[in-house]
Amino acid sequence: MFLGIVYGILFWIATLVLVLGVANKVWLYSRIPAPLKIPTMPAPRTLTGVLWRMARELLLFQSLFRADKLLWAISMVFHYALLLVVIRHLRYVQEPIWSLVIFLQPFGKYAGFALVLSLSGLLARRFLIDRVRYISAPSDFLMLVLLIFIACSGLMMRYVNPTDIVMVKAFFVGLKTFNWQPLPSDITLLLHLFAVAFLMLIFPISKLMHAPGVFFSPTRNQVDNSRERRHIASWAAELEKDDRKK
Repeated sequence: MFLGIVYGILFWIATLVLVLGVANKVWLYSRIPAPLKIPTMPAPRTLTGVLWRMARELLLFQSLFRADKLLWAISMVFHYALLLVVIRHLRYVQEPIWSLVIFLQPFGKYAGFALVLSLSGLLARRFLIDRVRYISAPSDFLMLVLLIFIACSGLMMRYVNPTDIVMVKAFFVGLKTFNWQPLPSDITLLLHLFAVAFLMLIFPISKLMHAPGVFFSPTRNQVDNSRERRHIASWAAELEKDDRKK
């Protein structure tokens, strides 16, 4: 029961940091002015075109495909494998479980292997390509190693050292109502959960924040209508009002 309380508190703190941290960063992103009309060409000239362009960037990584085909392939595998794994894990916090989560269970199970392989490719790229290694910070390596550890420890619990998933689900369902439940004392599970909580804690200050940040990229979210409409940042508009008053 002691482990359940310790890890329960840890995950509540991690969840609070994750939610508030991401919300704060998104608010800061929304407040940063975009003084220039700088969409990357060829750029859409209508709002519908911008939405379609953003959809292609989010779902297909269009610009990355044009820049680096190998990195695009690895990134596609990584992101969609991670998505399947996350959806699969929703069963541990849901009661009843959504039909979509049940349907994707077998796909999410094997996506773990794709996740490890793609992460290994991203890590190898930072070692083997000179220009990438030159611009890589220690945090870049830490993030990849942490994700690989989380994925590998999850696969170990599935194929090497199985844990009591009924107790694990009872623990996480109980967290939603502060109904503390015991947690299995398997070392693989404890290390896996600790790594996940650590990832949640550092997510708002890591480069993984590019996920919500892409929505605020002026090179992607702007309409190419500089000839039809003058682009004025909000702070510049205020200055113009003050000048007119004078």
